[in-house]
Amino acid sequence: MRRRLAAGLAALAVGGLAGCGSAASGDEGTTLTVFAAASLQGSFEDLAEQFEATHDGVDVRLSFAGSSDLVAQIQQGAPADVFASADTANMAKLTADGLVGEPRDFATNTLEIAVPPGNPAGVESLQDLAAPGMKLVLCAPAVPCGAASAKVADAAGLDLKPVSEEQSVTDVLGKVIAGEADAGLVYVTDVAAAGDDVEGIAFPESSSAVNTYPVATVADTDQADLAQQFVDLVLSDDGQQTLSGFGFAAP
Repeated sequence: MRRRLAAGLAALAVGGLAGCGSAASGDEGTTLTVFAAASLQGSFEDLAEQFEATHDGVDVRLSFAGSSDLVAQIQQGAPADVFASADTANMAKLTADGLVGEPRDFATNTLEIAVPPGNPAGVESLQDLAAPGMKLVLCAPAVPCGAASAKVADAAGLDLKPVSEEQSVTDVLGKVIAGEADAGLVYVTDVAAAGDDVEGIAFPESSSAVNTYPVATVADTDQADLAQQFVDLVLSDDGQQTLSGFGFAAP
């Protein structure tokens, strides 16, 4: 079974030491470490299974967190072979530092309002999130979903005042599911993945902040061929079909 790395740098340092080998060799112990935005968890778990099924002896290790946290970990030397970001801005930081190869856009995503089942606060629009007493949870501004939330708020002329700002979109969703928030701004893919645990409310201002997701190999990877093959899978027709099944749109 595929082992998954924790998002923290310490766990990565312990669990992320890759074995040697290549995709062509099929040697046991070959490890490919993929850092991916939290919103990609379901789709990348599927893609990792597909990759392992066609690469004997390869173990794909997945680490999910907010894109900004993953960028910081890579900048600090955490072992990674592939990085997939939920926005181009965070990928650009690594590109500027020469820490990744050429990024390729592979998906887009938009925001949706997530509310607990039954919508107890009666949220119907983005404007309702600014109502007095509204317990709103957003991503922190440095996180792609937080930057997108700021864009849609600006487009609507709203001053949103969240009760908390989280480091990943899954943390926002978790607070809504737990009933700790009246509403949260997450991606449409997160609402779909949550099923009956939340209700989603679409809003027209979301079109002002469409997030484009890029993927790239990490520059100092010891598994360059294998890393490129994983990127190729993400970009392939099969990869795009998998992403579409999780609600992502084409880039």
